[in-house]
Amino acid sequence: MHDFLEIVGLSIGVSLAATAIATAIGLPGGTALAIFPFRGRRALVVLINAFFGLPPVVIGLILYLALSRSGPLGFLSLLFTPAAMVIAQAILAIPIITALVHRASERAWARYGDELISDGATRLQAVPQVLMIIQADLITAVLAGFGRTVSEVGAVILVGGNIRGLTRTMTTTIALQTSQGDLSLALTLGAVLVGISISISATVFALAGRARTAGSDEV
Repeated sequence: MHDFLEIVGLSIGVSLAATAIATAIGLPGGTALAIFPFRGRRALVVLINAFFGLPPVVIGLILYLALSRSGPLGFLSLLFTPAAMVIAQAILAIPIITALVHRASERAWARYGDELISDGATRLQAVPQVLMIIQADLITAVLAGFGRTVSEVGAVILVGGNIRGLTRTMTTTIALQTSQGDLSLALTLGAVLVGISISISATVFALAGRARTAGSDEV
């Protein structure tokens, strides 16, 4: 029971930390891409959306090489630690949150941008107003990022090492226990993971519906 709670707690803690980092980068990044014109913006938007399909195991391999003793970041001694897992998950979540925030901000700016500018606000001053308009979409983006991080296994197992009591998460434990034939623990953790995923999906769906309803009411 202690191991079970430890695994679930570590999984949620690592995923929350990674999502927080991804949100801190993706929220302002996605908003800036929608509001501030600059050279190469469209190419950057295309690149971010392309990163949706990045294979997690490739991200894990690159990060493993960077954090290994012979790698450029080896002096940090982060390999096979929860911190390395947080970094890997954050890298995977950043494109998702950034792209979703960008799309929502772009729609809001196209609709309200001229009005905000005509009222005397600069683009920078208009950012808080845009964020207020798309707050339901922001929550959806963050939840989507969390759903991505909590279900990750490929990158996490490479940089975390699946060490018992240190870096063993729900997804890596499910993979390990299944390979060892211990299906009881794997199924229990699988049920918890499915419950989290369904809760996130239901919340995202509800928020998306609310955002559509609010948008139709304003028309």
